[in-house]
Order: sequence, then structure tokens, then C-alpha cells
Amino acid sequence: MTRARIIGLLCLAALLAACSGTAEKAAPAPAASVLPEWTKEQKMELGRQHKTAEELYKALQDQAKGGQKLAWNAMPDWSGIYSRPPLNNFTFDPAQPEGGLPTAKLTPEFQEKLMKRISDLKKGIEWDPISACSPPGVPRWLTEPFTREWIVTPNETWLINEMVNDIRRVYTDGRQHIPVEDRIPTPNGDSIGFWDGGKLVMHTNQLQAGIYQRGNPDYTDQVETVEIWQKADDKTMGVDVWVYDPPALAEPWYVHQTYGKLSDPVRIQYWNCGENPNNAVFQNKAGTTEFRKLDFGK
Repeated sequence: MTRARIIGLLCLAALLAACSGTAEKAAPAPAASVLPEWTKEQKMELGRQHKTAEELYKALQDQAKGGQKLAWNAMPDWSGIYSRPPLNNFTFDPAQPEGGLPTAKLTPEFQEKLMKRISDLKKGIEWDPISACSPPGVPRWLTEPFTREWIVTPNETWLINEMVNDIRRVYTDGRQHIPVEDRIPTPNGDSIGFWDGGKLVMHTNQLQAGIYQRGNPDYTDQVETVEIWQKADDKTMGVDVWVYDPPALAEPWYVHQTYGKLSDPVRIQYWNCGENPNNAVFQNKAGTTEFRKLDFGK
């Protein structure tokens, strides 16, 4: 066994030992983790020890001995309405330095694409593929603002974002991913998971290409994620995320996202971009957003 492999197994064992407690912890800082005893660098290294998202997910599952199945009379309380803080203009990694570049280690091709996007932004040239009300897709789903909620059942957990009525279904009943011959890329892909104490561990594949956020890199339709969701306390939901995308990422991109519980009795409303005629936009020849028709009710 190689030294790197030994280090990887030790890192994995330590991570899961840190995750296994069910006691609530104090709310973390925006860039901190629900596992505060683990540094970001340690989690980045854990991602590097595994060549694919599937390999990391299966290693986590093995360490959890397959995980646990929930019962109706013993489920985590993930009730409430949450929202992501507007950190650093909603960039994908909240730890990105303000005014600095995204923290992903990109391949040369995608680094060049990113630098062109940033250069165009400074010239006022910008096109966001979700401007026409298409869903943001995963991984970008993790960064969007507005209201969210989590619906936990023994066999499925729904991760809901009010934006474009966006729902991610995570199957925790033991099923595997859709057979390879039946797979097609979709905005939110296909998600399976398991419970390890109070943590929801999940793997998502079969995703469409997109961008992580405005001013952020592109991702391809080979992108996959591993996520560990856990409540830090009654008012804070956190998720550790590892993104794998070989054409675009030179190594897995680890980030931590935090969502705060809203105190007001907020309801998630139906989202319909089409009710506003000023949302009719297209990308013009200059590469920027242009409105087809502005109507202010005159």
C-alpha cells in the first residue's frame, strides 16, 4: 500500500469519526465547516485521495457500514425555511477572497475561459445562461439565494429551492443510480444517498453543463458532486461539497456552504419568471444580455 493511500484512509477515518457525533455544535462562521475540527485543507486532501466522486462516495459509505435507514418515529428535524447569506456576490466558494479569483484549480482550457469571462465582465459584457428563467442546475443550485427547505422522509429527502420551483430528490432507500444505458444529463441530475447519524451523505451525477455563478468558472456535463449535509445548530444548515469534473478541474473542488434559518413565518411561493415581460432576454452578437422588449406598463 502506497504512502498516499495510507494517508487517504487515515484522513477518511478521521473525517467520519469527526462527523459521527450527534450533539449540536455552535453555528460556524460562513466559511467554516459543520465539522469545525477539520480544516479546509484536510477536506481538500480527502478529495484528492479519490479519483472520482463515486469512489469518494463509496468510501464514505463503506466507513459508515452502509449507513442507516430512517424510521418515521426517529428522523432528524430539518424543518424551517432557510436562505443562503449573500456572501461575496454568491460566488460558489464563500471563502473566495473578495475581489480575488475563484479558488478552483482549473485545467488550462477552462482557466482561459474564466479569465475571458472576468475580462468581459469588466467591459460590461455579461451573459448568464439562467437569465431566460432556466433552472440553475447543480452544482450552481448550492449558491442561489432566496428561500429553501428540506423535507426528510425515510426513503427520500427533498432539497427545495424556491427559485424556479427547484427540487432535488435524494433517494435513501438503497437504490443505485439509473442504469448507464438510460442516463441523460439534466439540470439536477440523479442523487442517491444514505444517513450516517445526523448526516445526509449523497452523490449526484448525470448533470448538464453550466456555470458555478456569475464571474465563476464553467462546468461540463461530466461534473459530479459528493455532499455531506448536517445541521450545525437549530438555525444553521451546512454542507461540505466535493466537485469532480475532469475536463474542467485539475483537482476536486472542495467548498463549504452555509444556510441560515429565517425567524419570520415565511412561505415558499410559486416561482414564475414568465409573468414579468421584462424577463424576455437573449444573448446578442456582442455576447451580452439584451432585452427583447421593455414594458413598464405605460
